[in-house]
Amino acid sequence: MGELLTDLVEWMSALPVFWAYALILAIAYSENVIPPIPGDMIVVFGGYMVGIGRLDFTAVVLLSTIGGAIGFMTMYAIGSRIGHVVLVPQRYRWLPEARIAQVRELLKKWGFGLVAANRFLSGLRSVISLTVGMAHMPVWKTTLYATCSAFVWTALLVIIGYFVGENWEVVKDYLRNYGWFITGLLVIFGAYHLMRLRRRRPRRASEKEES
Repeated sequence: MGELLTDLVEWMSALPVFWAYALILAIAYSENVIPPIPGDMIVVFGGYMVGIGRLDFTAVVLLSTIGGAIGFMTMYAIGSRIGHVVLVPQRYRWLPEARIAQVRELLKKWGFGLVAANRFLSGLRSVISLTVGMAHMPVWKTTLYATCSAFVWTALLVIIGYFVGENWEVVKDYLRNYGWFITGLLVIFGAYHLMRLRRRRPRRASEKEES
């Protein structure tokens, strides 16, 4: 992953301005469809390039937002198309079934709030968009919330890249730690929810016996 980021940054640094913008758009889109791509760090580097006067702040934020929103809706379309087939054994083994089940529970609880927060939930973005599509949530409302989420997150990253300047690479460690923190919170939430379900089952069984 580090080598990929280094290669992308070196390539982006050598590109003419137009193609640098095109790369930002492409990476912001691809990150949602192919999660290992370090899209956030490319946006941070874009902020650094804004700071040295090579790129325009508004253009970087706008293109990152558009790419992120379209990428989200691409995964939404895939989820809407293939639906619950992804949970059928022997099919689509590359999809994280456990995370899909986790996101489905979060979606029941938070609804569009989860879509609005998706960009801040590192490691679950693609799964959220896929699961939202599987749930066939309204397209235009989903697009609006996904776009707003992408805008706030990318604007924050560009601002950070702008102010840290040549030290933009240090953000990678903070983003990684942030990702682990969010993952930990989600694991705790999932464990708590599972415990509640297990406690409810004996109660329901006893209620049925009494009735």
